[in-house]
Amino acid sequence: MGTIAATGTSSRRDPRERRARAAVLDLARTELRRVHPTLLRVGDPCGAVDVVAEDAAWDHALRTDVLAALLWRRGPDPLVWVTRTGGLAWQDVDQRWYAAFLAARGETGIDAQLLVVTRHGWHDPTSGTTRTWRRIRDRRSSPGRDGWTDP
Repeated sequence: MGTIAATGTSSRRDPRERRARAAVLDLARTELRRVHPTLLRVGDPCGAVDVVAEDAAWDHALRTDVLAALLWRRGPDPLVWVTRTGGLAWQDVDQRWYAAFLAARGETGIDAQLLVVTRHGWHDPTSGTTRTWRRIRDRRSSPGRDGWTDP
């Protein structure tokens, strides 16, 4: 069963909530290593995704340029998510990508959402919303248009 932080509200019918949950589910199903590299992903967790490996040597300008190019490539309303190990507490890598995300979103004018995703949940640094699961389960029985069915 999921929990939502007191700072945010969420609904299973909300398309952004569904995409965020799909990102967590995808990471939980596909990444079996306990410690794995941090990756930036841009696109739709139920569809096409561009993946870039985290490089701590990159500066803010390069991160912004890479993210802006990926936002342009994916078109309107893409989801941007950083997958990493550990808990959902704010980390340096989150701050680096969040700053680049704000700059790239400002440059491109594309309405996007950034999430920090681990195997057990997600955090939206813009709204402060956090959702976690002890063990996430796939609720999709027969995929609809967006890959989900209502309970």
